[in-house]
Amino acid sequence: MHSTIVRGQNVFGFFTSVAFAIAALIACSDFIAPRTPKADISIKDVQVVRGRPHYYSTKKEEYAHIKFSLDADFSSLFHWNTKQIFVYVSASWPSEPDGERDNEAVIWDSIITSPSADHLQNIGPAAMKKLVKSAKGKSVDPSRGKIHLKNQKAKYQITSPTGKLAETDDVVLKVHYNVQPWVGILTWTPQLEFGKWKVMKGGLSKVFTLPALKKKDEKEGKAKV
Repeated sequence: MHSTIVRGQNVFGFFTSVAFAIAALIACSDFIAPRTPKADISIKDVQVVRGRPHYYSTKKEEYAHIKFSLDADFSSLFHWNTKQIFVYVSASWPSEPDGERDNEAVIWDSIITSPSADHLQNIGPAAMKKLVKSAKGKSVDPSRGKIHLKNQKAKYQITSPTGKLAETDDVVLKVHYNVQPWVGILTWTPQLEFGKWKVMKGGLSKVFTLPALKKKDEKEGKAKV
């Protein structure tokens, strides 16, 4: 006969095996859920100034302020295993003229939680009550994952290792996302179609050029007028 300890080990081993098998099935269920995200982003205003972009900056450098508009639909990314979606917008530009866009900086981001993960959000009681009410009786609120921004100011300024950004050509804004499931692996914006997972439609702005810095004499002339 087996001792109590041996029996306990057998039960625990069986339990962990079953739990692992169920977790694997849950994770694999992501691949049968269709993903058809789409986004439309456009640049609204760009300014390049010279100063200290951060309070901890030790020297002055050129940095850019960007305003953009974004209409995106990530509702297809939500299903019963989705915990939250991390959406972010980046700016890309080349280091050399006519070169590849080897510089990239995040200018805005946001987290969209599923109804079952609303308690994880750091928001006020009024906003939380509205979220819970909108999700009541629904597995996933249809409005979840839909973003509508107009003349949105970037959260983060663009800087460059060289300290110079003015008159930089071939700059674009890109929309990215990261799906964080309850069980399974993190998935980022796919570059190729995989089964029912489609490449994001749109999500890329028109190419634009960062403006030149305003000269001091121009500012003084405007002030006198």
